[in-house]
Amino acid sequence: MTDIALFEAIYTARALRRLKPDAVPEALISRVLDAAIRASTGGNAQNWAFIVVRDAEKRRQLGAIYRRASDEVSAIYAARGRPAHMTQEQFDRLMAAGAYLWQHLGDAPVLLVPCLTTREMPPRDRLPAAVRARYAEHLAYQERIRGASIYPAIQNIILACRGLGLGTVITTNHLLYEDDVRAVLGMPADSFSFALMPIGYPRGRYGPVTRKPLAEVAFADGWGERWPGRGQDRP
Repeated sequence: MTDIALFEAIYTARALRRLKPDAVPEALISRVLDAAIRASTGGNAQNWAFIVVRDAEKRRQLGAIYRRASDEVSAIYAARGRPAHMTQEQFDRLMAAGAYLWQHLGDAPVLLVPCLTTREMPPRDRLPAAVRARYAEHLAYQERIRGASIYPAIQNIILACRGLGLGTVITTNHLLYEDDVRAVLGMPADSFSFALMPIGYPRGRYGPVTRKPLAEVAFADGWGERWPGRGQDRP
């Protein structure tokens, strides 16, 4: 277990896809989960669930599903090509790391699956006229914001893993075969997964990570007006 400051964790937590097979103590996973539930949810519903998969056969099955989905996603990455801010060497490393994960996800000692239980919209006839008139828009809005109640918890998981000396990465390719994942995990009809996170002791190193400069991505008072402040490479 390590003891690092908040901004050190933020600046050095990176996607760690190569993990050792060593077992992770249950107490550490409990700490990660306890950090996850400190995040916020819409309306304080706390309608999340976290499935910790340690069973070898279930990890194998999830790894096979993930590999099948990733074979499709890798073709999209290749067709899309290298992002402008990356060198060819950086892009090649990214693809190689992704390929390793696609082949070895099931080897991670822990697979964590953050989920949400659906909160249904009230029936139209129970709502005020102004809401009834825009009911379709509100349904679309509810779909768009669902992730806001689980992704803060996922970020807490990433930071908690960093603080505890563990490695992880947020992955979502399995969503292409969500029904197969649901069958393996016995998930109820009203719950859906939002990530599949391998957790273990890392083979690689933590950050710092490199990112685009703030001048390229932060705006002041409107799109295109550059934010005047500057970021920093390390805390």
